[in-house]
Amino acid sequence: MEKNQKIVLVTGALITLGLLFINVFFALIALVVVLVLLMSFRIMGDSGGYPLITVDLSKDAREITVTNTGTARAQNIHVALVPLDIDFEITSLDPDEESGFGLASMLVEAKAVVTYEDDEGRQFTRSYPLTALGAGRDPLEPVFPIFGRR
Repeated sequence: MEKNQKIVLVTGALITLGLLFINVFFALIALVVVLVLLMSFRIMGDSGGYPLITVDLSKDAREITVTNTGTARAQNIHVALVPLDIDFEITSLDPDEESGFGLASMLVEAKAVVTYEDDEGRQFTRSYPLTALGAGRDPLEPVFPIFGRR
């Protein structure tokens, strides 16, 4: 746990003890808030340090975009497009960094199989379906047109 997180938890514990002398119910509410903060800090600590590589097709279906959406650096990234027999490699991607690979012609449909490593050498493999009909799709777009969004 970081120093700032410890300071917040100790301050919350002191406030809880102070409220214990004023009213027991206020102290219990403060205790619940401190426990929620403790759980949040633990979850943040557990989720850090994982690379997550995603592969998407550009809107014009002529470029493959590889993005590291994780929280750690990804190394030795190998992307294979099945059944097109196209392979390419990227040495490394930092968090929120992306790289592109141009194609000679438009891609109609394929599957991207990605293999990559983290800083400790653990290897991960993921696969993504790529299709020109769903290229550039907004994942937050609602299924039904609501609030004037079409």
